[in-house]
Amino acid sequence: MMTVGVGASAGVPAEEVLAALDAVVPASTGRVTLATLDVRATEPGLREAAERRGWPLTGHPAAALAAVPVPAPSARVAAAVGTPSVAEAAALLGGGQLVVGRTVHGRVTVAVARTDEDLHHHGDVELAPGLVDLAVNVRAGAPPAWLRAVLHAAVEDSAAYPDPGPARRAVAAVHGRAEEEVLLAAGAAEVFTLVARALRPRRPFVVHPSFTEPEAALRAAGHAVQRVHLRGEDGYRLDPAAVPEDADLVVLGNPTNPTSVLHPAAAVAALARPGRVLVVDEAFADTVPGEPASLVGRGDLPGVLVVRSLTKTWGLAGLRVGYALGPADLVAALAAAQPHWPVSTPALAALVACTSEAARTEAAALATETAVHRAALLAALPPSVQVIGVPTSSFVLLGVPGGAAVRKRLRDAGWAVRRGDTFPGLSDDHLRVAVREPATSRAFAAALAEILARMDVPEEHR
Repeated sequence: MMTVGVGASAGVPAEEVLAALDAVVPASTGRVTLATLDVRATEPGLREAAERRGWPLTGHPAAALAAVPVPAPSARVAAAVGTPSVAEAAALLGGGQLVVGRTVHGRVTVAVARTDEDLHHHGDVELAPGLVDLAVNVRAGAPPAWLRAVLHAAVEDSAAYPDPGPARRAVAAVHGRAEEEVLLAAGAAEVFTLVARALRPRRPFVVHPSFTEPEAALRAAGHAVQRVHLRGEDGYRLDPAAVPEDADLVVLGNPTNPTSVLHPAAAVAALARPGRVLVVDEAFADTVPGEPASLVGRGDLPGVLVVRSLTKTWGLAGLRVGYALGPADLVAALAAAQPHWPVSTPALAALVACTSEAARTEAAALATETAVHRAALLAALPPSVQVIGVPTSSFVLLGVPGGAAVRKRLRDAGWAVRRGDTFPGLSDDHLRVAVREPATSRAFAAALAEILARMDVPEEHR
């Protein structure tokens, strides 16, 4: 459940309250409670805003709020209303973690806490024997035979300790970067953990909806993470102005998982500045023909750390191999937090092989093929299903009325899709679906259409 703490001046109108709420919580978010000071809970503007959203409004005594530890207490507020915090304390009174700290919008202050998020829920949890896998965004049929041969040969060489030199040189060469700007890692997830352990940001922000492991790693390391929620009505496109100027760590994906939206390179680059680390998760960048928005070659941008993975295109989720590119001093700080020999000999061999000219040519052809297969999936979907945003990668995000029940019925019919409600900012009515070959996509779309036709869905949603 999500609790939004609200502080407001007397007489504030509902429209002003709604504008403040929209800035931190999408209107489509399910299971939201508004909480405030008891003397403010009777304010007509607050009550109307709650009614228009369909969210319950709860008032708490000043003494109860004053007992809640908050990161930004105010003596001025305490003198005025009897508690050093209204918004943050009201959000946290029921427990949970603060995900959006005290944020002021005119005469309204809001803060957000979550109590039931599972940031470690991923598509592999959806799988079971006998189900067609549309839940995991790893390319079907991979790794290819030539890459399997490379891995088998590397196993024969595994008696010796891993030598990262050839792989580091290969990655540096293919992206036009210096070797000291390359960090080799046991998958992108390790890079996020290293960022969380090695850095000490004062105001870290994660742009959502997005892959949840970066935020999970930051929270596990004790950082008070805050969120920037991209807006569904804007197609979940990045607005650089939405990121607070004083954010000293910003994390976002491009293309973004789960929306499949690709942010323009210029918009992402606009977030870079001295004194800030900008982590760009490009795990799916090579699924987009030509990689037009990638920042891997932008060594001129201050503090930019680009994270890449071999998992998606090459089908190496079980091998755990990836890398990051960034300023040499930042890479050195992250490497200092790694154990010795962090990447195995087979993983290093895969890095060398997958950065070869032949492999990159194959990856480019696969990206073009993925675009064709994605178009086939979109064309086959029933008209009552909404495609969210403009998808560009190897998966699409769908809006489906009664999504939780639809997902269960799809599972009963032999299809595994990724639930959307564990991504911050999304709801039960969002489902992520992997792009497969057209025959599989058409069969899935037909199954989905049959399920929707049989469900008791209001006529206006059909």
